[in-house]
Amino acid sequence: MKKQHVKLSNQDRAYLESLLKKGSMKVRKQKRVLGLLELDKGKTYESVVELLKISRLTIKSWADKYKESGLSFLEDKPRSGRPLGLSGEDRAKITAIACSAPPDGYARWSLRLLADKLVELEIVDSISFRQVGYILKKMNCSLTEKSSGVSEK
Repeated sequence: MKKQHVKLSNQDRAYLESLLKKGSMKVRKQKRVLGLLELDKGKTYESVVELLKISRLTIKSWADKYKESGLSFLEDKPRSGRPLGLSGEDRAKITAIACSAPPDGYARWSLRLLADKLVELEIVDSISFRQVGYILKKMNCSLTEKSSGVSEK
């Protein structure tokens, strides 16, 4: 059976081995590095597939990408998706409002009330209450905690 492998340059091999020694990288990148090093050792696609638990098509595409563009394929390409519509400043404003006193007639802020208030204040054109909740969660802000620490009876 003919072995299908990649021939790394000495410089590329040394770079890949140094990446593994650092110890902190994304798993996807680590698998790509290990895959290339195993192919360079003369292992077949099938043996690398078994070792890394990936598909044969994936390992073949890694080998092809290395041959075409070198080690630049190791880094993830930007993923598609809706870009973040809020700046850090806007997120800080949302958090500040959530930490402020609720409007008259309310004991505390709700996510829907916050979303309506943000549109009213023209901080955002539109925002869902779920997005407000997501932002507050990321900012480690809870609407259920009392700021004063005093329990009410």
